[in-house]
Amino acid sequence: MISPEEVKKCALSFEGTDEKPHFHRIAFTVNKRIFATLSYEDKTVNLMFNPQLQVLFCPPSSEVIFPIPNGWGKKGATTINLDKATKKLVQSALQEAYKLKKKNK
Repeated sequence: MISPEEVKKCALSFEGTDEKPHFHRIAFTVNKRIFATLSYEDKTVNLMFNPQLQVLFCPPSSEVIFPIPNGWGKKGATTINLDKATKKLVQSALQEAYKLKKKNK
């Protein structure tokens, strides 16, 4: 389990990261591009992966990390259930999503 506060702290630790409201979530951006969104209410973090990263991070039938069940999910958007996730998984996933958006200016 990892708290939303820990997720926020981790996301903001990456160089050049900004925080802004995004609907009912908090968005974390680099180069004005969202790499993750956080919901305190749902205790989830959504990551803006590409399909290749999503396959690497999401084991079949996982209840911890899984594709968002909509069109965004088919493009790589991925959810992590913070009540079931380890700190190590969340940190690693955030870092990969951040690197993906940082290099794609």
